[in-house]
Amino acid sequence: MTDEHSDDVEELAANRCWELLRDSEVGRLAVWVEDHPDIFPINVVVDHGTLVFRSAEGTKIAGALADAPVAVEIDGYDEPSGTAWSVVVRGRAERIQQVQELMDTVDLPLFPWQRGRKGVFVRVAPTAVTGRRFPVTDPAVWRTPSSGARRAPDE
Repeated sequence: MTDEHSDDVEELAANRCWELLRDSEVGRLAVWVEDHPDIFPINVVVDHGTLVFRSAEGTKIAGALADAPVAVEIDGYDEPSGTAWSVVVRGRAERIQQVQELMDTVDLPLFPWQRGRKGVFVRVAPTAVTGRRFPVTDPAVWRTPSSGARRAPDE
């Protein structure tokens, strides 16, 4: 089955993906936790062709540093052009532990939104970077005559 609007989707070159990532602060980290996938919001920064985030010990860090690969998705919207974009970085996560590398990482413009101890720095080394850009559809396209009426929860 072919999507009739697939011509509207622009596959982004890797260098364009990295440009978009460099201008972004927030993404979603997808990891495998025990017997299921899980997704966590992260503040992220590009550093020498990798992504770096910081967090506290917990499920997110345990999942990221497990044996399974991870994915980070970051997306955005360009209002003037009416286009959206999405970039996915797949790879392996590793804890930053070497003293010099840790010192360099502390100086990155990486500012978590949530308070608390965020002393674990993690680097995602990519094995694949993909991205796409597409025009955002006017919401009116999706409205039907009955979509304006809301049902009560017990109906």
